[in-house]
Amino acid sequence: MIELGHHGDAEVGPGLVDLAVNVRQAPLPPWLSAPVAASLASLGAYPDPGPARAAVAARHGRSPSSVLLTAGAAQAFVLIAQAYRGASHAVVVHPQFTEPEAALLAAGHTVDRVVLPPPYTLSPALVPDSADLVFVGNPTNPTSVLHPAAVLASLARPGRLLVLDEAFADTVPGEPASLAGLPDVPGLVVVRSLTKTWALAGLRIGYVLAPPPVIARLSAVQPLWPVSTPALAAATACASPVAVAAERSIAISLAADRAHLLARLADVPGVAVAAPPASSFVLLRMPNADKIRLALRDAGYAVRRGDTFPGLGPDFVRVAVRDLATTDAFVDALAAILRGGEAAERRP
Repeated sequence: MIELGHHGDAEVGPGLVDLAVNVRQAPLPPWLSAPVAASLASLGAYPDPGPARAAVAARHGRSPSSVLLTAGAAQAFVLIAQAYRGASHAVVVHPQFTEPEAALLAAGHTVDRVVLPPPYTLSPALVPDSADLVFVGNPTNPTSVLHPAAVLASLARPGRLLVLDEAFADTVPGEPASLAGLPDVPGLVVVRSLTKTWALAGLRIGYVLAPPPVIARLSAVQPLWPVSTPALAAATACASPVAVAAERSIAISLAADRAHLLARLADVPGVAVAAPPASSFVLLRMPNADKIRLALRDAGYAVRRGDTFPGLGPDFVRVAVRDLATTDAFVDALAAILRGGEAAERRP
């Protein structure tokens, strides 16, 4: 049975190099850490989302009424599932992040899965015409596949809510496939996260971009003051021109680091990159990957198991892109395990 509630942080432990969690490992820049720290002086007042909402709206060329700030992208999935209980046909395109389906099931929806075959690229024809609530990731976790903007936009239609999980959109240089700046696409809901690139997973900050009536409906089921004052300060800072420029620079560096990882993996027999990656992680396929993952733990590396994602199985692992030295050491360890047959000797 698929474990929809399993996440990469469960793989990490003391002394392990973390290649399981797709959060960038870097200290906060001063333009981000300073306002977050300064916000602590205002904790006696209730959070005011107005300035952060306006900043996010300006960043994407939208009106504030089309923005909802959330306690991370995961809360957005819960709000959508709760607010649209009346949907008659919910569809989740897999393999992808499991929280959307988990949120739908918890809200009482019956969920149909559209499972994409390798190399996990989306064909709109696979999504039933009757679907009125559709979830797609882009770039998709865990495959790292980037679906073209035109393909995604073709799924939108009157009477359908099309939810795009763009938690990793800012990891792609120029964000060519993002629909965040298209407010006129009917029924389009874009979910974004600030926790990945800016290493803010513990602060819980994300947002939804959608038509104002959809935002109002989601807001009606959201708890009071759901986003803390420090998280609001982070959202304002991360929407600034300085932040956007830094984001673009980081995405370019990330692409170079990913290319290095792919080049090193190409020299390791028995390891296949399962799909063309575009984000901060790579999906690998190899025989006995479930046992290799355990051998990697013994060697000091945590990677994300693949068998908890619908459409994948025990021969898959997801690996985060890190700096060149970390990548080199990891690939050397993986190659040594495969050469020595350690994984084949192991038992779960």
